[in-house]
Order: sequence, then C-alpha cells, then structure tokens
Amino acid sequence: MKVAVIGVGAMGCLFAARLHSRAELVMLGNWPQQVAAIREHGLELVAPDGRRTHHTLAITSHPAAAAPADLALILVKSRQTERAAAWAKEVLAPDGLALTLQNGLGNLEMLTAVLGQSQTALGVTSAGANVARPGQVRHAGWGVTHLAAAPETAARLEQTAALFRAARFETHLTGSVAGLVWGKLAVNSGINPLTALLDVPNGFLAENETARRLMELAAAETAAVAAAQGIQLPFPDAGQRALAVAQATAANSSSMRQDARRGADTEIEAICGAVVRVGRELAVPTPINQALLTWVKKLEAGQWRPPADAKAALPQLIANFGFARF
Repeated sequence: MKVAVIGVGAMGCLFAARLHSRAELVMLGNWPQQVAAIREHGLELVAPDGRRTHHTLAITSHPAAAAPADLALILVKSRQTERAAAWAKEVLAPDGLALTLQNGLGNLEMLTAVLGQSQTALGVTSAGANVARPGQVRHAGWGVTHLAAAPETAARLEQTAALFRAARFETHLTGSVAGLVWGKLAVNSGINPLTALLDVPNGFLAENETARRLMELAAAETAAVAAAQGIQLPFPDAGQRALAVAQATAANSSSMRQDARRGADTEIEAICGAVVRVGRELAVPTPINQALLTWVKKLEAGQWRPPADAKAALPQLIANFGFARF
C-alpha cells in the first residue's frame, strides 16, 4: 500500500513514524522548518515510556511527489482541510481513499465536496502526540482508533485497519462514527480551550476545582447538543469522561495549547464554534462553549495573554466570561 500522510505536525509524524516500515509512505506538508528537519536529519520519536527511535522518512511539499497513493491520511488542522482536500485530489490513485482523523466537525464534508463519497472516509483517534521541536515528536499515548466503513469504502478500510494494527494502533471498524465524533468533540471542548487560555497541561484541569467545573460544563453542553440530534455518546457522562481523559493525559499539552504557544490560529471554530452553531440551530444553550470560543479568539488576536499563575487568574477569566454566578 502506498500512503500519503498529509500533515507534518505531531499526529502526522506519529502515524508516519509508526507506519513507514509497513507501507510505501510519503509525508506531505508545508511547515518549512519541520520539512527541512525531517528531510535532513530524519524524525526522532519519543515513546510514552521515554524510549527514542529514529525514522528516515520521505517528505515533500509538492503533492505530485506523493502520487499515486492508495491512502491519503489527513492529519492537518481543521482550518487547513480545504487545502488538504485539494492535495488529496492530486495524490490519490483513481481507487484511492482519503481518511480524515482530524479534530472537530465539518472535515469529512469538505473532503467529500472535492473527492466524492467513494473516496472519503471518517475516523476518530484518541492517540496523542506533540512536537517537542522540529524533527522531534513525543508520543503522548496510544489511545484507540475507530474507522467508519460505508459499503463503498469497507474493503479499503479493512486494509487500512490491518495496516494500523500492524503498527500497534488499536483499530476498530464501525458502521457509524457520529457518537464517537461527538464524544471526542465533548472531551476536546472541555479540555483544549481551557488549556490554551491558561497555558497549562491537561492535568491542571483535573486538579483545580474551578477549572474542572468549567471543563465538565463545556463537555456537558456538547453532549446536550449531540443528544438533541439523537446522537448517543459512547459514555454516559461527558463531564466525567473529560475528567478521566485529563487525568490520563495529565502531562500532555493539548494541540490547542501548542497552537496558541506558537502564535498560530487554533481549531476553536471547529470545536467550540461548531458546538455553538449546532446548538443555536437546535435551540440548545451553550454559554460555556460560547465564552470559550470568544476568549480563544481573543487569545488568537493578542487580546488575552495566558497568566503566569493560572490558578490566580481563573476568577478573572470567569468574570470576563460575563457569568453573574458560577
């Protein structure tokens, strides 16, 4: 199988490092420092147990160099999906498949608009990684990956699942992934924006009572929007699930915090923004998600600076949210 990994950030590097010995693989991205570092020195992957491995990977910024691919694995930020779809169209073989494992809502729809239903598929992964520096990625946790198989994509996704399992990613096929997508969205809406606004690792949200309450309320709002659509999440309590994930990934730096730290736009529109938009359509209140959306946008615009003391800053952040009581 020939694989094009579209995205050279943490998750793209994680999957590329684990898959390249089992497939003909090319990474495709336009982060100049990362592309240069991997091309010149290879990729160092730091495993959850601290072991370090070195991987020599083919990497390019030119889609033509990755064609023709049987699988285009889409692992870019949601704001980059439109460009990734155009690249996938260039690299895919006629019977190739583009699989998105991205955060947020709307990515599959953007891919389908360009490639059609027979060449697109949706998955959800709870594997985690973060970039330590260009050319070095830390694997934060294995997690589980679910792939949604439709009749026209089932055979190709069976091959993809087998490839992932060979690379030690626990992978399952399912007929519908809506509950998994909204379950991940609930957890992300609780954890990611708060860690970015406060510049803290995930574990802070589990340890601090006020931050934990905000996290749980945001996740619960997202679950309520899912329920209004008739979508059942794969766990009974979204707030408790967000807490469990924050505890299990205590030392991890969320992708939104990583984006904010380097001054990049975040995925807030595809996470809290999506919750707010769908909630408005269904008349489901989402005040916490709206506040998080507003203040992460302010963070992106330089109108909020993460505090030196996150605990001391929480009351001011909540006051800025405009809540009379909390």
